[in-house]
Amino acid sequence: MGPMRIDLHTHSTVSDGTDSPAELVQVAAQAGLDAIAITDHDTTAGWDAAIAALPPGLTLVPGAELSCVSYHDGPHGISVHLLAYLFDPASPAIVAEQQRLRLERRTRVRAMAERMAADGLPVDADEIMGLLPADSPAGRPHLAQALVRAGLVRTVDQAFAEYLGAGRGYYLPRQDTPVEEAIDMIAAAGGVTVFAHPFARSRGRVVSVDTLAKLAEHGLTGVEVDHPNHDEETRVQLRGLARELDLVPTGSSDYHGTNKTIPIGAETTPPESLEALVARSSGYRVAVG
Repeated sequence: MGPMRIDLHTHSTVSDGTDSPAELVQVAAQAGLDAIAITDHDTTAGWDAAIAALPPGLTLVPGAELSCVSYHDGPHGISVHLLAYLFDPASPAIVAEQQRLRLERRTRVRAMAERMAADGLPVDADEIMGLLPADSPAGRPHLAQALVRAGLVRTVDQAFAEYLGAGRGYYLPRQDTPVEEAIDMIAAAGGVTVFAHPFARSRGRVVSVDTLAKLAEHGLTGVEVDHPNHDEETRVQLRGLARELDLVPTGSSDYHGTNKTIPIGAETTPPESLEALVARSSGYRVAVG
């Protein structure tokens, strides 16, 4: 037996991945992983299907990736993603906020699609929305896939670079949850929170070290250190900060199926980090296949 392999950040078709929740756990098992977290954007809708399909020996950590905003580094706010694990999915505050975010995401994607169509791009808002499950969150990857299907771009990455990225003509901002509110909401529901890819500068503006310290003080549980968008220097810095601020360090692939080139399990979490997250949570239990 080799060391445990744990990937705590993956997406399914319930948000913007390409594997169904049932396929996601199979892919994880085939890749030789011991544990994964399902962390779709602003929804827990994939939990039951993933748990029901768990292959023997695979542990599932139910979670979600929350769309948040931090206002510590200037008045305009910085987009922040918070990985939340093992919280009570029936918590009324969480249910209401996830519903608001999903509706807001759908409205935003439709508005972006309509702007593109108005400029003569081969994009049909009704068709894009029609391909999504009724209550699923819509995201820019769904628009990117439509541009790939239309032959306008070759890849999802190219669609973001040329049409959908912040500062491009079709980008619209989101109204996300203030990050402290999200930390409090998850803690009140018995869950734990990990700051996803905090210093991924290739994705846009990132928070300062000072902000990370403030969030740790506010009750943030952990920080994603090993992530495909963090270079070695960044990982060393974050590992040091995790020690200094008493944050649990994690590692994950941020797997999206074929929407991204990163394979599942490309980055992993130390077993003691998963143990620490489980020990600090009380809202929901891990599921074991």
